[in-house]
Amino acid sequence: MGNDEGTAAVGRGSAAGAARTAVASAVWGPTAPTYRRYERRSVVGTGEAVWERASRSVLRWGVKTRSGFSVPDDTEARPGQRLDVRFRIGPVVVREPVEVVEVVRTADRVGFAYRTLPGHPVDGEEAFVVTREGDAVWLTLRSLTRPSTTRRWAVVFPLLRVAQVVVRWRYRRALR
Repeated sequence: MGNDEGTAAVGRGSAAGAARTAVASAVWGPTAPTYRRYERRSVVGTGEAVWERASRSVLRWGVKTRSGFSVPDDTEARPGQRLDVRFRIGPVVVREPVEVVEVVRTADRVGFAYRTLPGHPVDGEEAFVVTREGDAVWLTLRSLTRPSTTRRWAVVFPLLRVAQVVVRWRYRRALR
């Protein structure tokens, strides 16, 4: 999945600058204190076959779809791509408008970050990155979250934080 030189093939969408979740970097530097910051790594498995499968899946929104979300476009994530990701809770469908801001592909790091758009239940950014270290394959989740700019979502932000715990648990298991 990497290029011949093993250097980053990174693209940026219409959002200004690189992803705030530093998708291309193994080290995530300081972030704005106005956001709740989250980072967690989980082992996916070992071996070349696991790496190839996880790399393909992460770029095709597999972390989201295997966690119960629907994504209207199952093509690879690409900078500037805008989608309405959806999540069904009983008869209610929650719409999550997002825009991909950065994609990274190297010999040992594949993933992307998206930012939320107006109407999303939260304001922020989320990244899904698959890396390999030796034979081990890892999934790193990073996010910056604060209450939505949409009032109806902002008032239920405490409940959304509880939902995030469940969703992140699903994310960590999505590529296994």
